[in-house]
Amino acid sequence: MRRPPLSGLLALAATVPGVVVGLAGAEPPAGVAALVFGAAIVGAAFLLAWAAEAAQVDVSAGLAVAVLALIAVLPEYSVDFVFTWRGGEAAAQYGAACAPPGDATPACSLALANMTGANRILVGVGWVLVVLIAWRRSKGRGIRLGRADAVPLAFLTIASLYCLLLPFKRTLTLWDTAVLVALFVAYSWRVSRAPAGEPDLIGPSAWVGNLPKARRRTAVVALFVVSAGVILLSAEPFAQGLVDTGAQLGISQFLLVQWVAPLASEAPELLVAGLYAWRLHTTEALGALVSSKVNQWTLLVGTLPAVFAISSGGVSGLPIEMAQRGELLLTAAQSLLAIALLLGLTLSLRSALLLAGLFFTQFALAAVVPQRWHDRELFGLSLVYLALAVVAVVRKRREVLPMLRDGLLARYDELGPDLRCGTTGGGRLRLRSRHPARILRG
Repeated sequence: MRRPPLSGLLALAATVPGVVVGLAGAEPPAGVAALVFGAAIVGAAFLLAWAAEAAQVDVSAGLAVAVLALIAVLPEYSVDFVFTWRGGEAAAQYGAACAPPGDATPACSLALANMTGANRILVGVGWVLVVLIAWRRSKGRGIRLGRADAVPLAFLTIASLYCLLLPFKRTLTLWDTAVLVALFVAYSWRVSRAPAGEPDLIGPSAWVGNLPKARRRTAVVALFVVSAGVILLSAEPFAQGLVDTGAQLGISQFLLVQWVAPLASEAPELLVAGLYAWRLHTTEALGALVSSKVNQWTLLVGTLPAVFAISSGGVSGLPIEMAQRGELLLTAAQSLLAIALLLGLTLSLRSALLLAGLFFTQFALAAVVPQRWHDRELFGLSLVYLALAVVAVVRKRREVLPMLRDGLLARYDELGPDLRCGTTGGGRLRLRSRHPARILRG
Protein backbone atom coordinates (compact mmCIF):
# COMPACT_ATOMS: atom_id res chain seq x y z
CA MET A 1 0.00 0.00 0.00
CA ARG A 2 1.57 3.25 -1.15
CA ARG A 3 -1.11 5.47 0.39
CA PRO A 4 -2.47 5.41 3.94
CA PRO A 5 -5.71 3.38 4.20
CA LEU A 6 -8.96 5.34 4.26
CA SER A 7 -9.70 4.19 7.82
CA GLY A 8 -6.49 5.83 9.04
CA LEU A 9 -7.35 9.11 7.35
CA LEU A 10 -10.88 9.03 8.81
CA ALA A 11 -9.52 8.45 12.32
CA LEU A 12 -7.13 11.36 11.92
CA ALA A 13 -9.92 13.57 10.57
CA ALA A 14 -12.09 12.75 13.59
CA THR A 15 -9.52 14.38 15.87
CA VAL A 16 -9.44 17.69 13.98
CA PRO A 17 -12.63 19.38 15.30
CA GLY A 18 -11.74 18.66 18.92
CA VAL A 19 -8.19 19.93 18.46
CA VAL A 20 -9.38 23.11 16.74
CA VAL A 21 -12.01 23.86 19.40
CA GLY A 22 -9.59 23.04 22.22
CA LEU A 23 -6.73 25.17 20.91
CA ALA A 24 -9.09 28.03 20.12
CA GLY A 25 -10.31 28.06 23.71
CA ALA A 26 -13.94 28.01 22.58
CA GLU A 27 -16.66 26.97 25.02
CA PRO A 28 -19.42 25.23 23.07
CA PRO A 29 -22.60 23.98 24.77
CA ALA A 30 -22.14 20.95 26.98
CA GLY A 31 -23.72 18.49 24.55
CA VAL A 32 -21.69 19.79 21.61
CA ALA A 33 -18.49 19.64 23.65
CA ALA A 34 -19.14 16.03 24.60
CA LEU A 35 -19.74 15.10 20.96
CA VAL A 36 -16.75 16.98 19.49
CA PHE A 37 -14.20 15.94 22.09
CA GLY A 38 -15.60 12.42 22.26
CA ALA A 39 -15.05 11.98 18.53
CA ALA A 40 -11.49 13.26 18.96
CA ILE A 41 -10.80 10.69 21.68
CA VAL A 42 -12.21 7.87 19.56
CA GLY A 43 -10.07 8.91 16.59
CA ALA A 44 -6.99 9.16 18.77
CA ALA A 45 -7.71 5.72 20.22
CA PHE A 46 -7.66 4.19 16.73
CA LEU A 47 -4.37 5.93 15.94
CA LEU A 48 -3.01 4.68 19.25
CA ALA A 49 -3.98 1.08 18.52
CA TRP A 50 -2.35 1.13 15.10
CA ALA A 51 0.81 2.76 16.43
CA ALA A 52 1.14 0.16 19.19
CA GLU A 53 0.72 -2.68 16.72
CA ALA A 54 3.26 -1.22 14.29
CA ALA A 55 5.71 -0.59 17.15
CA GLN A 56 5.96 -4.34 17.70
CA VAL A 57 8.07 -4.55 14.54
CA ASP A 58 10.91 -2.78 16.36
CA VAL A 59 10.33 -3.42 20.08
CA SER A 60 9.04 -6.25 22.20
CA ALA A 61 5.33 -6.87 22.21
CA GLY A 62 5.30 -6.54 26.00
CA LEU A 63 6.89 -3.10 25.90
CA ALA A 64 4.59 -1.98 23.08
CA VAL A 65 1.52 -3.05 25.06
CA ALA A 66 2.89 -1.35 28.19
CA VAL A 67 3.43 1.92 26.30
CA LEU A 68 -0.03 1.59 24.79
CA ALA A 69 -1.54 1.07 28.23
CA LEU A 70 0.34 4.07 29.64
CA ILE A 71 -0.77 6.44 26.89
CA ALA A 72 -4.31 5.09 26.88
CA VAL A 73 -4.79 6.01 30.55
CA LEU A 74 -3.56 9.59 30.00
CA PRO A 75 -7.16 10.88 29.99
CA GLU A 76 -7.63 9.38 33.44
CA TYR A 77 -4.38 10.94 34.64
CA SER A 78 -5.33 14.37 33.35
CA VAL A 79 -8.80 14.38 34.94
CA ASP A 80 -7.53 13.02 38.25
CA PHE A 81 -4.65 15.49 38.36
CA VAL A 82 -7.08 18.38 37.84
CA PHE A 83 -9.17 17.37 40.85
CA THR A 84 -6.09 16.65 42.96
CA TRP A 85 -4.52 20.01 42.07
CA ARG A 86 -7.73 21.81 42.99
CA GLY A 87 -7.82 19.90 46.26
CA GLY A 88 -4.27 20.92 47.08
CA GLU A 89 -5.02 24.57 46.37
CA ALA A 90 -8.15 24.38 48.54
CA ALA A 91 -6.19 22.69 51.33
CA ALA A 92 -3.60 25.47 51.26
CA GLN A 93 -6.37 28.06 51.51
CA TYR A 94 -8.98 26.40 53.73
CA GLY A 95 -7.01 23.76 55.63
CA ALA A 96 -7.64 20.03 55.81
CA ALA A 97 -11.19 20.38 54.51
CA CYS A 98 -9.88 20.61 50.91
CA ALA A 99 -12.89 22.75 50.01
CA PRO A 100 -14.42 26.16 50.67
CA PRO A 101 -16.95 26.30 53.51
CA GLY A 102 -20.29 24.93 52.37
CA ASP A 103 -18.85 22.89 49.51
CA ALA A 104 -20.48 19.47 49.86
CA THR A 105 -17.96 17.57 47.71
CA PRO A 106 -14.28 18.42 48.30
CA ALA A 107 -11.98 18.14 45.30
CA CYS A 108 -9.86 15.57 47.16
CA SER A 109 -12.88 13.28 47.35
CA LEU A 110 -13.58 13.83 43.68
CA ALA A 111 -10.01 12.85 42.80
CA LEU A 112 -10.33 9.55 44.66
CA ALA A 113 -13.84 9.02 43.29
CA ASN A 114 -12.57 9.41 39.74
CA MET A 115 -9.67 7.03 40.36
CA THR A 116 -11.75 4.28 42.02
CA GLY A 117 -14.46 4.52 39.39
CA ALA A 118 -11.95 4.21 36.57
CA ASN A 119 -10.29 1.19 38.18
CA ARG A 120 -13.56 -0.61 38.66
CA ILE A 121 -14.75 0.17 35.13
CA LEU A 122 -11.50 -1.21 33.74
CA VAL A 123 -12.16 -4.64 35.28
CA GLY A 124 -15.95 -4.76 35.48
CA VAL A 125 -16.45 -3.51 31.92
CA GLY A 126 -13.10 -3.77 30.09
CA TRP A 127 -12.04 -7.29 31.04
CA VAL A 128 -15.58 -8.56 30.59
CA LEU A 129 -15.91 -6.88 27.19
CA VAL A 130 -12.76 -8.59 25.91
CA VAL A 131 -13.95 -12.03 27.06
CA LEU A 132 -17.41 -11.56 25.55
CA ILE A 133 -16.01 -10.44 22.19
CA ALA A 134 -13.47 -13.27 22.18
CA TRP A 135 -16.18 -15.78 23.13
CA ARG A 136 -18.40 -14.54 20.32
CA ARG A 137 -15.65 -14.46 17.71
CA SER A 138 -14.02 -17.78 18.67
CA LYS A 139 -17.32 -19.70 18.92
CA GLY A 140 -17.55 -20.25 22.64
CA ARG A 141 -13.94 -20.27 23.87
CA GLY A 142 -12.60 -18.22 26.71
CA ILE A 143 -9.25 -16.44 26.82
CA ARG A 144 -6.03 -18.33 27.43
CA LEU A 145 -2.89 -16.26 27.86
CA GLY A 146 0.77 -17.19 27.50
CA ARG A 147 3.29 -17.55 30.30
CA ALA A 148 4.78 -14.15 29.47
CA ASP A 149 1.48 -12.58 30.54
CA ALA A 150 2.32 -13.60 34.09
CA VAL A 151 4.60 -10.54 34.22
CA PRO A 152 1.87 -7.84 34.43
CA LEU A 153 -0.30 -10.17 36.51
CA ALA A 154 2.44 -10.62 39.12
CA PHE A 155 3.05 -6.89 39.42
CA LEU A 156 -0.69 -6.28 39.59
CA THR A 157 -0.87 -8.75 42.47
CA ILE A 158 1.79 -6.86 44.45
CA ALA A 159 0.18 -3.49 43.72
CA SER A 160 -3.29 -4.71 44.69
CA LEU A 161 -2.09 -6.19 47.97
CA TYR A 162 -0.36 -2.91 48.82
CA CYS A 163 -3.42 -0.87 47.84
CA LEU A 164 -5.54 -3.07 50.10
CA LEU A 165 -3.83 -1.22 52.98
CA LEU A 166 -4.86 2.24 51.74
CA PRO A 167 -8.46 2.15 53.10
CA PHE A 168 -7.05 1.88 56.61
CA LYS A 169 -5.01 5.09 56.28
CA ARG A 170 -6.03 8.71 56.77
CA THR A 171 -3.91 10.04 53.91
CA LEU A 172 -2.07 8.96 50.80
CA THR A 173 1.48 10.00 51.64
CA LEU A 174 4.69 10.60 49.76
CA TRP A 175 5.86 7.26 51.12
CA ASP A 176 3.06 5.65 49.10
CA THR A 177 4.34 7.64 46.12
CA ALA A 178 7.84 6.20 46.55
CA VAL A 179 6.63 2.60 46.87
CA LEU A 180 4.11 2.64 44.02
CA VAL A 181 6.26 4.60 41.56
CA ALA A 182 9.18 2.27 42.26
CA LEU A 183 6.90 -0.66 41.53
CA PHE A 184 5.90 0.95 38.22
CA VAL A 185 9.54 1.52 37.27
CA ALA A 186 10.35 -2.11 38.07
CA TYR A 187 7.43 -3.28 35.95
CA SER A 188 8.45 -1.08 33.01
CA TRP A 189 12.01 -2.40 33.16
CA ARG A 190 10.75 -5.97 33.34
CA VAL A 191 8.51 -5.78 30.26
CA SER A 192 11.23 -3.97 28.31
CA ARG A 193 13.28 -7.20 28.47
CA ALA A 194 10.74 -9.10 26.37
CA PRO A 195 12.07 -10.06 22.91
CA ALA A 196 10.53 -8.62 19.76
CA GLY A 197 7.99 -10.87 18.10
CA GLU A 198 6.49 -11.16 14.64
CA PRO A 199 3.24 -9.19 14.74
CA ASP A 200 0.33 -9.89 12.43
CA LEU A 201 -0.46 -6.47 11.01
CA ILE A 202 -3.39 -5.43 8.83
CA GLY A 203 -4.85 -2.12 7.69
CA PRO A 204 -3.16 1.11 8.85
CA SER A 205 -0.79 -0.73 11.19
CA ALA A 206 0.42 -2.84 8.26
CA TRP A 207 0.94 0.32 6.18
CA VAL A 208 3.07 1.85 8.95
CA GLY A 209 4.87 -1.42 9.69
CA ASN A 210 5.91 -1.86 6.06
CA LEU A 211 7.54 1.57 5.80
CA PRO A 212 11.36 1.77 5.66
CA LYS A 213 12.94 1.54 9.09
CA ALA A 214 13.62 5.25 9.68
CA ARG A 215 10.25 6.39 8.33
CA ARG A 216 8.44 3.63 10.23
CA ARG A 217 9.93 4.63 13.57
CA THR A 218 9.26 8.29 12.88
CA ALA A 219 5.65 7.50 11.98
CA VAL A 220 5.15 5.39 15.12
CA VAL A 221 6.56 8.09 17.38
CA ALA A 222 4.47 10.74 15.61
CA LEU A 223 1.30 8.68 16.03
CA PHE A 224 2.01 8.16 19.73
CA VAL A 225 2.70 11.86 20.26
CA VAL A 226 -0.30 13.06 18.25
CA SER A 227 -2.73 10.61 19.85
CA ALA A 228 -1.43 11.38 23.34
CA GLY A 229 -1.71 15.11 22.67
CA VAL A 230 -5.27 14.78 21.37
CA ILE A 231 -6.29 12.68 24.36
CA LEU A 232 -4.77 15.14 26.84
CA LEU A 233 -6.40 18.06 25.08
CA SER A 234 -9.81 16.41 24.77
CA ALA A 235 -10.24 14.31 27.90
CA GLU A 236 -11.05 17.02 30.42
CA PRO A 237 -13.48 19.05 28.25
CA PHE A 238 -15.13 15.80 27.14
CA ALA A 239 -15.63 14.70 30.74
CA GLN A 240 -16.69 18.21 31.75
CA GLY A 241 -19.19 18.33 28.90
CA LEU A 242 -20.72 15.08 30.09
CA VAL A 243 -20.73 16.27 33.70
CA ASP A 244 -22.37 19.58 32.76
CA THR A 245 -24.95 17.82 30.64
CA GLY A 246 -25.80 15.48 33.49
CA ALA A 247 -25.77 18.26 36.07
CA GLN A 248 -28.53 20.00 34.14
CA LEU A 249 -30.62 16.92 34.88
CA GLY A 250 -29.99 17.16 38.61
CA ILE A 251 -27.63 14.17 38.90
CA SER A 252 -25.17 13.99 41.84
CA GLN A 253 -21.77 15.55 41.10
CA PHE A 254 -20.01 12.74 42.97
CA LEU A 255 -21.85 10.12 40.90
CA LEU A 256 -20.94 11.84 37.64
CA VAL A 257 -17.27 12.21 38.57
CA GLN A 258 -17.00 8.61 39.72
CA TRP A 259 -18.74 6.97 36.77
CA VAL A 260 -19.49 9.29 33.83
CA ALA A 261 -16.11 11.06 33.66
CA PRO A 262 -14.07 7.82 34.04
CA LEU A 263 -16.20 6.13 31.39
CA ALA A 264 -15.24 8.96 29.05
CA SER A 265 -11.56 8.88 29.98
CA GLU A 266 -11.38 5.08 29.79
CA ALA A 267 -12.91 5.06 26.29
CA PRO A 268 -9.56 4.85 24.42
CA GLU A 269 -8.26 1.76 26.20
CA LEU A 270 -11.64 0.02 26.13
CA LEU A 271 -11.88 0.71 22.41
CA VAL A 272 -8.31 -0.45 21.76
CA ALA A 273 -8.89 -3.66 23.73
CA GLY A 274 -12.15 -4.26 21.89
CA LEU A 275 -10.40 -3.89 18.53
CA TYR A 276 -7.71 -6.36 19.57
CA ALA A 277 -10.32 -8.86 20.76
CA TRP A 278 -12.40 -8.47 17.59
CA ARG A 279 -9.35 -9.45 15.56
CA LEU A 280 -8.85 -12.40 17.93
CA HIS A 281 -5.68 -10.88 19.36
CA THR A 282 -7.01 -11.78 22.78
CA THR A 283 -3.61 -11.88 24.44
CA GLU A 284 -2.89 -8.30 23.38
CA ALA A 285 -6.43 -7.22 24.30
CA LEU A 286 -6.43 -8.51 27.85
CA GLY A 287 -2.71 -7.77 28.21
CA ALA A 288 -3.32 -4.11 27.42
CA LEU A 289 -6.05 -3.90 30.07
CA VAL A 290 -3.96 -5.70 32.68
CA SER A 291 -1.10 -3.31 31.93
CA SER A 292 -3.49 -0.36 32.25
CA LYS A 293 -4.60 -1.71 35.61
CA VAL A 294 -0.96 -1.93 36.71
CA ASN A 295 -0.40 1.65 35.57
CA GLN A 296 -3.43 2.92 37.47
CA TRP A 297 -2.63 1.06 40.68
CA THR A 298 1.02 2.14 40.66
CA LEU A 299 1.80 5.32 38.74
CA LEU A 300 -1.62 6.99 38.97
CA VAL A 301 -2.27 6.30 42.66
CA GLY A 302 1.39 6.95 43.47
CA THR A 303 1.55 10.36 41.81
CA LEU A 304 -1.64 11.75 43.39
CA PRO A 305 0.08 12.55 46.73
CA ALA A 306 2.94 14.24 44.86
CA VAL A 307 0.55 16.41 42.83
CA PHE A 308 -1.34 17.30 46.01
CA ALA A 309 1.88 18.19 47.86
CA ILE A 310 3.05 20.47 45.03
CA SER A 311 -0.28 22.26 44.70
CA SER A 312 -0.71 22.68 48.46
CA GLY A 313 2.86 23.87 48.96
CA GLY A 314 3.57 21.30 51.68
CA VAL A 315 4.41 17.65 52.27
CA SER A 316 1.11 16.52 53.73
CA GLY A 317 -0.60 13.61 52.01
CA LEU A 318 -3.84 13.51 50.08
CA PRO A 319 -6.63 13.20 52.68
CA ILE A 320 -8.82 10.09 52.57
CA GLU A 321 -12.26 10.83 53.91
CA MET A 322 -14.36 8.15 55.54
CA ALA A 323 -16.66 7.77 52.54
CA GLN A 324 -13.67 7.20 50.26
CA ARG A 325 -12.21 4.42 52.42
CA GLY A 326 -15.09 2.17 51.46
CA GLU A 327 -14.57 3.00 47.79
CA LEU A 328 -10.87 2.17 48.03
CA LEU A 329 -11.59 -1.10 49.84
CA LEU A 330 -14.13 -2.17 47.22
CA THR A 331 -11.74 -1.27 44.39
CA ALA A 332 -8.88 -3.28 45.92
CA ALA A 333 -11.17 -6.22 46.64
CA GLN A 334 -12.41 -6.28 43.04
CA SER A 335 -8.83 -6.21 41.79
CA LEU A 336 -7.85 -9.19 43.95
CA LEU A 337 -10.83 -11.23 42.75
CA ALA A 338 -9.95 -10.45 39.13
CA ILE A 339 -6.38 -11.62 39.72
CA ALA A 340 -7.59 -14.79 41.45
CA LEU A 341 -9.88 -15.62 38.53
CA LEU A 342 -7.00 -15.08 36.09
CA LEU A 343 -4.67 -17.49 37.91
CA GLY A 344 -3.64 -20.19 35.49
CA LEU A 345 -3.66 -17.48 32.80
CA THR A 346 -7.18 -18.33 31.70
CA LEU A 347 -10.33 -16.25 32.00
CA SER A 348 -13.54 -18.10 31.22
CA LEU A 349 -16.90 -16.70 30.23
CA ARG A 350 -18.28 -17.74 33.63
CA SER A 351 -15.57 -15.78 35.45
CA ALA A 352 -16.18 -12.74 33.25
CA LEU A 353 -19.92 -12.87 33.96
CA LEU A 354 -19.17 -13.09 37.68
CA LEU A 355 -17.08 -9.91 37.48
CA ALA A 356 -19.80 -8.18 35.46
CA GLY A 357 -22.54 -9.31 37.84
CA LEU A 358 -20.73 -8.04 40.92
CA PHE A 359 -19.84 -4.79 39.17
CA PHE A 360 -23.46 -3.99 38.33
CA THR A 361 -24.67 -5.24 41.71
CA GLN A 362 -23.23 -2.12 43.33
CA PHE A 363 -25.56 0.04 41.25
CA ALA A 364 -28.56 -2.12 42.12
CA LEU A 365 -27.71 -1.90 45.81
CA ALA A 366 -27.23 1.85 45.62
CA ALA A 367 -30.73 2.15 44.18
CA VAL A 368 -32.42 0.25 47.01
CA VAL A 369 -30.17 0.76 50.05
CA PRO A 370 -30.71 4.02 51.99
CA GLN A 371 -27.92 6.59 51.62
CA ARG A 372 -27.09 6.41 55.34
CA TRP A 373 -26.13 2.75 54.87
CA HIS A 374 -23.85 3.44 51.91
CA ASP A 375 -20.68 2.66 53.87
CA ARG A 376 -22.13 -0.66 55.07
CA GLU A 377 -23.12 -1.50 51.51
CA LEU A 378 -19.58 -0.93 50.25
CA PHE A 379 -18.08 -2.91 53.13
CA GLY A 380 -20.46 -5.84 52.62
CA LEU A 381 -19.83 -6.00 48.88
CA SER A 382 -16.07 -5.80 49.53
CA LEU A 383 -16.34 -8.84 51.81
CA VAL A 384 -18.12 -10.74 49.05
CA TYR A 385 -15.33 -9.90 46.60
CA LEU A 386 -12.63 -10.91 49.10
CA ALA A 387 -14.40 -14.15 50.06
CA LEU A 388 -14.74 -15.16 46.40
CA ALA A 389 -11.08 -14.25 45.83
CA VAL A 390 -10.04 -16.54 48.69
CA VAL A 391 -12.13 -19.38 47.25
CA ALA A 392 -10.61 -18.88 43.79
CA VAL A 393 -7.06 -18.79 45.18
CA VAL A 394 -7.65 -21.97 47.19
CA ARG A 395 -8.97 -23.73 44.09
CA LYS A 396 -6.02 -22.54 41.99
CA ARG A 397 -3.40 -22.56 44.75
CA ARG A 398 -0.98 -24.58 42.63
CA GLU A 399 -0.91 -21.74 40.10
CA VAL A 400 0.10 -18.97 42.53
CA LEU A 401 3.82 -19.65 42.95
CA PRO A 402 4.43 -20.50 39.26
CA MET A 403 2.71 -17.25 38.27
CA LEU A 404 4.81 -15.19 40.68
CA ARG A 405 8.00 -16.98 39.66
CA ASP A 406 7.32 -16.51 35.96
CA GLY A 407 6.23 -12.91 36.43
CA LEU A 408 9.06 -11.74 38.66
CA LEU A 409 12.07 -14.00 38.19
CA ALA A 410 12.01 -16.08 35.00
CA ARG A 411 13.84 -14.89 31.90
CA TYR A 412 11.65 -14.13 28.93
CA ASP A 413 13.32 -16.82 26.86
CA GLU A 414 12.00 -19.30 29.43
CA LEU A 415 8.44 -18.04 29.06
CA GLY A 416 7.53 -19.81 25.85
CA PRO A 417 3.99 -21.13 25.61
CA ASP A 418 3.13 -24.20 27.64
CA LEU A 419 1.71 -27.33 26.10
CA ARG A 420 -1.92 -26.52 25.33
CA CYS A 421 -4.76 -28.74 24.30
CA GLY A 422 -7.90 -27.64 22.56
CA THR A 423 -10.11 -28.35 19.60
CA THR A 424 -10.00 -26.72 16.23
CA GLY A 425 -13.01 -26.15 14.05
CA GLY A 426 -12.89 -29.75 12.82
CA GLY A 427 -12.75 -31.22 16.30
CA ARG A 428 -9.10 -32.30 16.00
CA LEU A 429 -6.82 -32.38 19.00
CA ARG A 430 -4.32 -29.54 18.90
CA LEU A 431 -0.94 -29.66 20.66
CA ARG A 432 1.37 -26.67 20.75
CA SER A 433 4.68 -26.42 22.54
CA ARG A 434 8.16 -25.01 22.03
CA HIS A 435 9.52 -27.69 24.35
CA PRO A 436 9.36 -31.15 22.71
CA ALA A 437 10.74 -32.71 25.88
CA ARG A 438 7.57 -31.75 27.69
CA ILE A 439 5.52 -33.65 25.11
CA LEU A 440 7.70 -36.73 25.56
CA ARG A 441 7.45 -36.54 29.35
CA GLY A 442 3.67 -36.15 29.01
